Amino acid sequence: MTRTRKPGVSRRATLAMMGAGAMTFAAPWVARAQAKTIKIGMPTILSGRVAQLGTSSRNAVMMEVEKVNAAGGLAGRQIEMVIRDSKGQPQEAARIARELVNTDGCELLFDGEASSGSFAVHEVARDLGVLCIHTCSEASSLTADPKQHIPNAFRSVRQGIHDSIVGGSYAAAIAKAKGLKKWATCAPDYAYGRDTTGEFTLYLKRFAPDVEIISESWPKLFQPDYTEVVTKILQAKPQALYSCLWGGDLTSYIDQANIYAMFSAMEVFAVNMADYTALTVVKNLPKGIHSGNRYIKTYPATAENAAWGDAYKAKYNEYPTNWSWQNATAVMLLSEAVKKANSTDGKKIADALRGLTIKCPFGADGTVTMRAEDQTLVGYAIGWGTTIPQEPYVPEVKPGDWKTIFELEAEWKKSKGYT
Repeated sequence: MTRTRKPGVSRRATLAMMGAGAMTFAAPWVARAQAKTIKIGMPTILSGRVAQLGTSSRNAVMMEVEKVNAAGGLAGRQIEMVIRDSKGQPQEAARIARELVNTDGCELLFDGEASSGSFAVHEVARDLGVLCIHTCSEASSLTADPKQHIPNAFRSVRQGIHDSIVGGSYAAAIAKAKGLKKWATCAPDYAYGRDTTGEFTLYLKRFAPDVEIISESWPKLFQPDYTEVVTKILQAKPQALYSCLWGGDLTSYIDQANIYAMFSAMEVFAVNMADYTALTVVKNLPKGIHSGNRYIKTYPATAENAAWGDAYKAKYNEYPTNWSWQNATAVMLLSEAVKKANSTDGKKIADALRGLTIKCPFGADGTVTMRAEDQTLVGYAIGWGTTIPQEPYVPEVKPGDWKTIFELEAEWKKSKGYT
């Protein structure tokens, strides 16, 4: 539900943006005028190098919210989204999240932050007891670590450990076939980058024990210049490189590395490459980069997924991203949980979310599940393939096996002391 901004209403109370035209979400006076509305707050990143995280998350949320509202809302209550820009700063994300609940009267939170901000928003949810769905953070420890667990926080997102199990197995098979023993890594220097790189190399070495990591690079998040990183990798002369850089960082890195012909010097495995946010932005997309699927409308290869991707593109004149499907899934899960609970009470919704399985265009078998034990998403389509510089970009994806993922994830949790 949207309202036009009234004169005198501060920017703190309203956010004007959506698609090509300006739209305004949720000023406090709207809630007073229409008691049936339910306000959902969403801190996210809407400016800077990775603004596409926030804009594509917002777009997907609004596309699904329109469907829910057209069908009668959440238990008869129309949804209003209050969306704020944290600028990618964790402290600001926490401040905004608290303000959305305490000042703007939001009853639920969609945490649309990168992992660096999600841990901060998580602590706000812990303190306030408000229902929170993390919609972008992939850092495994956010839900895997029991110290982080709170009954009112869920994640509608893929996890680094899942990608690492599938990617490690995929990369090990190629390493054995091509004799790739010397590897380098390049990942952003924060929780997601450190965790995911450690998890990937763990499974790479498990399936290909002869592999050796000879160089590690940890550029800062949103770093503008990668010259030093690229030259360090080239000087180490690895046979293969793994990277979990993402968004604008990944595209800048590739554009700069292309100057040094880095991609012809080694085999490259970039988990976040197969996403339209990278595929359509890189100036000269190298052929043959191995990547995990992020979001492409051809995987899963179903009519439902293709239709959703086409509908998004028709609405916003650009393809959806990995963040898009994750945020859309949050709305789908919330809608079904409210139906199950027949209530918009946060605790009742939380009870309904645990273990909930829904039909979903992004599921490996057409469904996804909010796993009860750690309140995180499982069953989504996951796989790895090799990129080409034009559509369909990743013509063949080798799917991951969820039975294997569950077995190795349980083993990993035990090794970390999580279970």
